[in-house]
Amino acid sequence: MAAGGNACGRASWYALTSMTASGQMMNPDAMTAAHRSLPFGTKVKVVNQSNGREITVTINDRGPFIKGRIIDLSRAAASHLGFKNAGVTKVCIIHS
Repeated sequence: MAAGGNACGRASWYALTSMTASGQMMNPDAMTAAHRSLPFGTKVKVVNQSNGREITVTINDRGPFIKGRIIDLSRAAASHLGFKNAGVTKVCIIHS
């Protein structure tokens, strides 16, 4: 992540029902996300650059593992941000 904890790039969503890397069960209806390096339990604001919607999610998994993506969000978070049907969108992550 860039200095100050902010980054912009592509986000996707996933709705597994298996164990996350943090040891929690993945809950597609929770406001959670996967990030490659932020500590588990970190809260970040995610802003959809297409429509300005924003949400705060808690990091509880590792990923994404697809080049060019900076965060994987739960199904509920993607729905709130308005990109569930598209699958991928441009976002900025703000970590204080």
